[in-house]
Amino acid sequence: MSPATVVLGVLNVTPDSFSDGGEFASLDAAVRRGSGLVAQGADIIDVGGESTRPGATPVPRAEELDRTLPVVRALAARGHRISIDTLHAETAAAAVAAGARLINDVSGGAHDPEMLGVAAAASRDHGARFILGHWRGIPDPAHLRSDYADVVTEVRDALTERADAALAAGVDAAHLVIDPGLGFDKTGAQGWALLAHLEALTATGYPVLVGASRKRMIAEALRSEANPGLTAAPAERDLATAVVSAFAAAAGAWGVRVHDVGATVQALAIARAWERGAQIERREGQL
Repeated sequence: MSPATVVLGVLNVTPDSFSDGGEFASLDAAVRRGSGLVAQGADIIDVGGESTRPGATPVPRAEELDRTLPVVRALAARGHRISIDTLHAETAAAAVAAGARLINDVSGGAHDPEMLGVAAAASRDHGARFILGHWRGIPDPAHLRSDYADVVTEVRDALTERADAALAAGVDAAHLVIDPGLGFDKTGAQGWALLAHLEALTATGYPVLVGASRKRMIAEALRSEANPGLTAAPAERDLATAVVSAFAAAAGAWGVRVHDVGATVQALAIARAWERGAQIERREGQL
């Protein structure tokens, strides 16, 4: 497993995110939440000002900037490591100038033609990482674009193509991270297939971020495997998310993006202890 899987704590400063919309919309609430995530063990705070849930309404750039930049500045001033979760080059550039050191673009730089240039400048000037997510367009709740013949191979190849485009634009290879984009034009079954074959993504040589937290695929699995009548509201999916985090780390994920940082940090601690136990047993067996 990855020796120190990075934990990104989700901080949505939006009124309409699928699980916590509006809860951290004010600056004071957002800063308290961000610092709280770090206290729970988050390595990075992933700040987002526009929901990418299926059916979400696009946000004007000025509004996205107003939501995110004060939060990024305040948290960066406290010494926290910040990621900006955005599709838009203007927002990414402003957030990096305000102190963010990761750009998390769920479209892999495909949505905004200026994004790769911004990511390259951020990589060159600030050593900023660029997280390339996989999607096929604005999220479609009907899954009309989830027509994969081989979801693992196709997602891997698409991410490799986006990584090549980022390299050509000037992003340092050491600053690239790939994300399979669970829930973005993928059914629950396709998402589980990607997780079960995560080695196909880690074999690319790029660090892999897993973002399964509170997603519908988890609720579907809980209903089918645990209780057919279970509603599994978003916040009720955190224990299962922590289990996914442990499995992802064991499969070599560089990082996990989660809402409930505390549960995932505990799960990762147990996974590391388990791995250390296995290593001791192997060494003793060789004596």
